[in-house]
This record gives sequence, C-alpha cells and structure tokens, in this order.
Amino acid sequence: MSYLSPPKLEKTYDRLKGKTVFVTGATSGIGEAAVRLFAAEGANVVAAARREDKLASLVEELRAQGLEASAVGCDVNDAASVEAAVNRVKGLYGQLDMAFNNAGTNAGNGPLHEMEPADFDYVMSVNLRGVFLCMKYEIAAILEHGQGGSIVNTSSIGGLVGMANMSGYGASKWGLDGMTKCAALDYARQGIRINAIAPGSTRSEMFDAWMPTEEARAGIAAASPMNHIAHAEDPARVALFLLTEEARWTTGAIVPCEGGMSARAHTLA
Repeated sequence: MSYLSPPKLEKTYDRLKGKTVFVTGATSGIGEAAVRLFAAEGANVVAAARREDKLASLVEELRAQGLEASAVGCDVNDAASVEAAVNRVKGLYGQLDMAFNNAGTNAGNGPLHEMEPADFDYVMSVNLRGVFLCMKYEIAAILEHGQGGSIVNTSSIGGLVGMANMSGYGASKWGLDGMTKCAALDYARQGIRINAIAPGSTRSEMFDAWMPTEEARAGIAAASPMNHIAHAEDPARVALFLLTEEARWTTGAIVPCEGGMSARAHTLA
C-alpha cells in the first residue's frame, strides 16, 4: 500500500475572511486539520475540545503565523459546557457565523449482541446527542445576528452503508444524517445551510488506535476503490467548501469523501 502525499496548502483565497467559525473535536485528525485550514482562509477560528493543553499549543502555533484563533474547552456530552463554549465564541468575536461539528468516537465495536449497553449509550451520546447539543446552541447564536450562516457536521461512510461489527457507530451516524437533513429544512428560510461530510478511512489518532499495524491499515486501504487512506486535510477541504459561499445552493446534503466506497457497496462486510 502506498499513501497519498499530504495535500499542500500552497495558496489560500480568504474564503472565510471575517467569519467566525466554531470547531469541535479540534485537537486531532480532521478537526485539527480544519482549524488550520479555516484559519489560513481568513476565519476567526474558535477551536474546541476537552484536551485544553493541546488546544493551547495549536492556537499558539497559529497565532505565531499571524492567523486568528482562540481556544475553548468543551465536552459535547455536557449541555452546559456546549452552551458556555458558544457563549464564549460570541464574547470573543461578537457573533457566530459558522460551525464544524467534528467531535466523535467509535467505541464499542463488535457483534451487536456482544456490545455493552454503556458503550452504545456513549457512542450515541457523543456522535448524535453531542451534535444535537452543538447545533441547538450554534443555531440560536447564528439566528441572533440574523445574517444566516453555515454548519457542517462530520458523519461517516458508516452513515451511508452498513458496516459489520459497528452497529452502535452506524446507528449514530445514520441518525446524524437524518438530523442534518431535518435541521436543514427547519432553517433554510432563515439562511442557515446545514450539511454533513461522510469521510471514509482517514489517518488520525482514533484511526491509528483502531488499526495499529501497517498490515491492518493496508487491508482497510484495499477495501477502497482508490486503495488509499485519506489524510485529515482531505475531508477538511470538503468541509471548507460546504461552509463557503461556493456551496450557497447546497443544504441538507451528506457529501461522501471516502474514496468511492459508497459508490460500489450497499454493505461493507
């Protein structure tokens, strides 16, 4: 297996200039890549996660490059924590324009009858309820300034096709897709676009823990028509597109960025 070369951000176009963007799950993988990309595109980025030490290092690095970024601790399982984080965004920059809800987990994999109820509850709490809480407070904040906005949620290939031994994760992502579509209809007339990206296998801390050996990663790559594992920047760029005015006629969409896997399969064994 060969890895695709990481995409190079050789030129930016200020596509998010002057916009304030809230990003959850910001300390690793797609979330961290998105924070870097959005800041390079001119946004005021508020990076949110539980690991506040890593947030501080990321923000310090971006500010040293002359980019605008701030950090806020946030646990998407906790409604009060999410509400406080969104209020912090408004306190820092006056308003919220956009959000990328990326925090997620894939704990408790295995045959359904062997899955612990506590693991199922945790996956649903982070992947589905957590995004509900984020959107609840984000949408309220966007409505406050009355200029519309854009929200992107991170779903998964697991929200597009069946995946063996991932019933809890799949349920959370199929639910997320449905919630994204319904919310998009709720707020279309207020100018708030709500979409989701559906990544496939993407290098991150979570992926490397799930597939710790090169042999295992090669097997995952071989399941993709492109025979590659994505870099975190790849789905982050799709999220960027959906946030910008380039996607102004797109709402309620679940956009695959998974190397073609859903194009050929209804189930993944």
